[in-house]
Amino acid sequence: MTTRILIADDQALVRAGFRLVLESQADFQVVGEASDGEEAVAVARRVRPDVVLMDVRMPGLDGIEATSRILESRPTECRVVMLTTFDLDEYVYTALRAGACGFLLKDVRPDQLIAAVRLVGTGDALLAPSITRRLVERYAARRTTSSSADIASLTEREADVLRLMARGMANQEIADKLFVGEATVKTHVAHILDKLHVENRVQAVVVAYESGLVTVGSTGGG
Repeated sequence: MTTRILIADDQALVRAGFRLVLESQADFQVVGEASDGEEAVAVARRVRPDVVLMDVRMPGLDGIEATSRILESRPTECRVVMLTTFDLDEYVYTALRAGACGFLLKDVRPDQLIAAVRLVGTGDALLAPSITRRLVERYAARRTTSSSADIASLTEREADVLRLMARGMANQEIADKLFVGEATVKTHVAHILDKLHVENRVQAVVVAYESGLVTVGSTGGG
């Protein structure tokens, strides 16, 4: 299958560099570019990409609002990865809560960019980099929400799976850790998303931090 990609960034050089890297892969197709949020929303609706690489800070409509608008119209069919020059940017955290499935620094290595797009294209989330966990820890730790009741609805095994998700583990890694099949983990993840009333794994991890199920420093390495 071909992963259809939209690149939204106000710097033409960034867009050109990303396009060059992505189009080196036979299973990637860059189907559009946008230089601001309004254009990103319009192009996304027209070309229907699988993955959007979205700059956080753009003139006019910013990447966060653009992400929200894109996901409102195609919540389960499109995955948005935020691009930023800052490794701890509160705007990115806001975007994660809005439904983005992860983020990348603009100085990401070509192999990391390719791996990231391939990962989110299969429905996973960009939680593996330690920097993503630091960002979630930093901003979720400051917040209090009414999500405790939702967390309490999880079974013990579902809570275990969520904790491992917060460590950045993919489904197969969780399966290996818990000595179960990957299909079983997928079922647990689906139940977690449903019970927490969230759209994706990143949002579930944010809720885990906000509710106190996972605390700063408790997720370990990985």
